[in-house]
Amino acid sequence: MSIQALRTIQSNAIVTSLLILIAVLLALAVFSGGLLELVNRWSRQEEYSHGFLIPFVAAWMLWARRDALIASVGPPSWTGPAAILLAVAMLIVGDLSAFFLLSQLGFIVALIGIVLCIGGYSLLRIAFLPMAFLIFAIPLPYFIDTELSFRLQLISSQLGVYFIRLFEIPVHLTGNVIDLGNYKLQVVEACSGLRYLYPLLSFGFLAAYLFQAPLWQRIVVFLSAIPITILMNSFRIGMIGVMVDRWGTQMAEGALHFFEGWVIFLACAGLLAAEIYLFARLGSGKGFFQVFYLPKVVASAPQQAHSGRLGRFPMAVSLVLLCAAGSAAFFVAGRQEIVPDRLRFVAFPGNLGPWQGNPSSLKPEIEHVLGLEDYILSNYSKPDSGVTNLYIAYYASQRKGSSPHSPVVCIPGDGWQIAQFERTSYRNDALNIALPLNRVVISRGSQKQLVYYWFVQRGRNIANEYWSKWYLLVDAIVKNRTDGALVRLVTPYYPGESEHAADQRLQSFIEQLEPRLRAYLPPETASHVKSAVQSPNDRQS
Repeated sequence: MSIQALRTIQSNAIVTSLLILIAVLLALAVFSGGLLELVNRWSRQEEYSHGFLIPFVAAWMLWARRDALIASVGPPSWTGPAAILLAVAMLIVGDLSAFFLLSQLGFIVALIGIVLCIGGYSLLRIAFLPMAFLIFAIPLPYFIDTELSFRLQLISSQLGVYFIRLFEIPVHLTGNVIDLGNYKLQVVEACSGLRYLYPLLSFGFLAAYLFQAPLWQRIVVFLSAIPITILMNSFRIGMIGVMVDRWGTQMAEGALHFFEGWVIFLACAGLLAAEIYLFARLGSGKGFFQVFYLPKVVASAPQQAHSGRLGRFPMAVSLVLLCAAGSAAFFVAGRQEIVPDRLRFVAFPGNLGPWQGNPSSLKPEIEHVLGLEDYILSNYSKPDSGVTNLYIAYYASQRKGSSPHSPVVCIPGDGWQIAQFERTSYRNDALNIALPLNRVVISRGSQKQLVYYWFVQRGRNIANEYWSKWYLLVDAIVKNRTDGALVRLVTPYYPGESEHAADQRLQSFIEQLEPRLRAYLPPETASHVKSAVQSPNDRQS
């Protein structure tokens, strides 16, 4: 090869490296809103604190493939600018709706677009796995996170009680509360197992990557992180219960509780390593380090040689798109969210027709967790009828993740079991009431209660939680509003009372309640508006 040709190759390599650096820095700046929210959640939620390590691990995986990456640079693909355009659309929708998952995933899509613009599909085949690993740094949306946490609390509680009973210790389980007689151990959100599950899934993916075995075995190793986490967290809860019974309540608190958590995480990682060892011994008879090592990546042969200056045109187009996206993101970031004026629940009538109210309040720690703007909690009763409990939680803004908790998720946490669930409606043409709602029959021991609940989102009454989230996304973009509320009514079944009588009681209450709600929950179109205020709670639900 001539000296001139060598200089040309070196010059192209320098230009390509500069283009990659500029494109990545530009993508970081453009997607900074979603990425800063990412860092915020890593700092605030322990279950995602491993996210700080994910970019470094991904960079290490790319560095380990550097020779294959260089050898795999092929002709740029025009799919790259298309991917950048998709990422820009995800960014704008994510910023408009504050659904940061879209903009965070959009950043990864933008990186894929940059790779395609630099070296086409041959380069993407080598770089894809390290970039895909970045997905484990992205937290789940708050409403999915909360629902998953509640369900894992219940599963861990049930399995933990089973373990305690193996030691012949008397124990009673009510929802997520383990009653040991002299001590009640509550399996709270922090003990759901999510703090192990998310980091262990990342670790399981990395372990499967390093495990040189058939694909099905690697998939099993990765997916087994889920049952291992649930079982070991339940074992941890059970062990705490056993130690509390043997040595006192101090065993469930303080540094020991924290230490047990780290021990269990390391035990989960050890079980994954043991699983790999068993696969190695039973499959090929090899030792652990004969199958667990950094793989040698073979370069992906480009379809044709790099096309020089003309081949940089897709990257130039992508840089222009990223610059335009930056301008759009700046414009969106300056948009003030609209929050309609409304009457606060402090002015809500104590009497609704014949119903006499007896207001109460939530505990401060519960208010903090729920992250609501305003609420009412009151027992209403009338002569010759039973009691109806009214709870309305109002959120002025749901952009940062604070949103109504579905009663279907929260009910089991209080020890109640869902005996019947149906989506139905109530209609009264004379009062102009047409109300879709969820009807839930719950039981705990010999007690039974009837629950009605629905969501009020920018003037819409909605029963389905997922439709509620869909309208939240649409209205955040179209109307620049995310205010909404949960309305929940609960009444007990009295001895000898039929289900129909309980339904009649709640429907009678709705006839008095629903017309008055319109002043406290903003309608679909609001004439007087104010800019949004931040919720006083830092903790997002």
